[in-house]
Amino acid sequence: MRIGIGIDTGGTFTDIVAYDFETKEVLSKGKSNTTHGSLIIGISRALDMLDPEYLKIAEEVCISTTLATNACIENKGGRAKLFIFGLTNEILHRFNVKENYGIPYEFANCIDINSSADGLYIEEPDWDKLAEEYGDWIRDADIIAASELFSTLSGAPNEKKFKTLIEERFGKTCVCANELTSEINAIQRGATALLNARLLPLVQEFVLSIEDEFKKRGCTAPVKVVRSDGSLMSAEFSKGHPVETILSGPASSVLAGKSFTDSPNYVVVDMGGTTTDISIVKDDNPVVMKDGVKIAQWKTSVKGIDVSPFGLGGDTAIRMYEGEFALDSRRVMPLCAAAAMWPEIKDMLRDLLEKKHVNRYPLHEVFYLLREPKSLDNFEPDEIRLITALRDGPCMIENLKERCDIDIYHFDSERLESEEIVMRCGLTPTDFMHIKGDYNLYDREASVLASEYILYCMGKKDITDEDVAELADTAYDLVCHKMYSCIVKTLLAKQYPKQFGNGIDEQLSFLIDEAWRNRNNAGKNLVDCILSTEFVLIGIGAPIGLFLPTVADALRTRCIIPEHSEVANAIGALNANVRAIFKVDISQRLSNIGKKFYIAHLPTGSEVFDELNDAVAAAKVAAEKAARDLAKSRGASGDIKVNTYLNDRRAKSFWGTDVEMGTMVISEVVEE
Repeated sequence: MRIGIGIDTGGTFTDIVAYDFETKEVLSKGKSNTTHGSLIIGISRALDMLDPEYLKIAEEVCISTTLATNACIENKGGRAKLFIFGLTNEILHRFNVKENYGIPYEFANCIDINSSADGLYIEEPDWDKLAEEYGDWIRDADIIAASELFSTLSGAPNEKKFKTLIEERFGKTCVCANELTSEINAIQRGATALLNARLLPLVQEFVLSIEDEFKKRGCTAPVKVVRSDGSLMSAEFSKGHPVETILSGPASSVLAGKSFTDSPNYVVVDMGGTTTDISIVKDDNPVVMKDGVKIAQWKTSVKGIDVSPFGLGGDTAIRMYEGEFALDSRRVMPLCAAAAMWPEIKDMLRDLLEKKHVNRYPLHEVFYLLREPKSLDNFEPDEIRLITALRDGPCMIENLKERCDIDIYHFDSERLESEEIVMRCGLTPTDFMHIKGDYNLYDREASVLASEYILYCMGKKDITDEDVAELADTAYDLVCHKMYSCIVKTLLAKQYPKQFGNGIDEQLSFLIDEAWRNRNNAGKNLVDCILSTEFVLIGIGAPIGLFLPTVADALRTRCIIPEHSEVANAIGALNANVRAIFKVDISQRLSNIGKKFYIAHLPTGSEVFDELNDAVAAAKVAAEKAARDLAKSRGASGDIKVNTYLNDRRAKSFWGTDVEMGTMVISEVVEE
């Protein structure tokens, strides 16, 4: 028996499994609420659900985490600043780096040097003058980041010397772009380094707390973290490379899908509480973001799984819009879960039904205090009144006027909700799962009462159990319809990026909706719009089995809902391995006498060769060594398989002739 512990911290739940690698059997599993203030609390609660003996004999612990993702979205992190060598501050403004890359102007400075693009001439700044001129600005930061123009060709000499300066003279941590990426765009490299620097203190604290938690429980297995591309890195490596985890969770869902099908082509549909993520695997290879991961305001050079998220989960609000029942994009706490915490909510709902108040506002929804703000100084009077009132317990929108003198027709709660000070409770797919008996964790009666109120607002007077059941069926259809639509739009965008890469227009959206509405009526219309795929749909997440089979039928394809799908991402984390890729460019030039020569842009700097074969040989040695070293630094300890190959780059000239653009030596290392 060879045991691994897999953990996935999602937006709503933290999942955990004890897994036997030899039999591929889940031995024990658990699920707890993700605690966003401190992820380790939710992980600790999930660990409590496992047999402690499995922890003591585990040989590996693999974690996928949303910590870096959440920090990007919430704009959290340490105080970091960025230097870019080879550009000017004027260029940063010309390229609008704040909007296009996420780099704040006040936290970036450029050092203008004139190194050559081929890496053969390196200009250095006056390091003493730099330290004196920018000393106070550097001291004001916790961590410094650095990027250098042409550094992928020159070996990043200024980045490396600057790192020594910062660490030795200022005693601060310095993050260099060459440690994170081999992409050439100096600004994008800088954004990657700056974001990595901001994330360092958060991820270091998290990983240390994870290691301590496992040690307390008698688990001595090495801890590894899932990277955005679906490979693994050691906990130690992750402490210095947190930016590589920004798509850790979605990468785990793709890995999970691979363990549930023999098909080389499949679509992973991962439904959580907040969002549903769609990832595509084609010819056994996950579709990755070619230009690097973009998350929140940051555009990075991180290679990651191409994930298409959309706002649909068990906690998605379902409301009335112009007399129609419809999905909202807002996440709320399900009323059934809220009533389990505050039983008085059911009395509020009964009172609302008795009053028979019909309103375009969702009077049945409930506010509760999620957290206390540090200060009330910058809040509006109505916001302060709501916060004060909610300290005594949740309040229904219907009762805001009576309880805290708030006029619901003029009150705007968006800031309180977006800052996660106040949260709503409302009708969700989870409520209708309780009504239909597909999920029974919380208080079903609250879901029924809220549904009866919605039906009353829709014009129903004598409401029966059948009416409530029919409303639940409508809610399920809304979820399936949106899931179908988003899967189709994602597939179209990937198959026809030029036409649909920037979105689907209104006319095509109409045809997609028509294909859904007429999915069972083919041949009865003047024109049938039939959309289908041969890609297998693999469902992940606790509620996915209730909806995805219907979607798969509409797309005329197979659907797989694996056993333990509710903790599949935790299983996926255990299916990752350590991989590393290193690339060495070889460019060609003509001397001033017309003789061709070659430049191998090695990690140590550029070297000139008279013959291409000699340049390739040197590049192969350097690429293989760098890839091996990188794999070992990421935690590879078993057998290593190395695959090194050439990529000759060519382009067509204006006249249609082939133009040689150089050669790239690529070395790929995989831990077997």
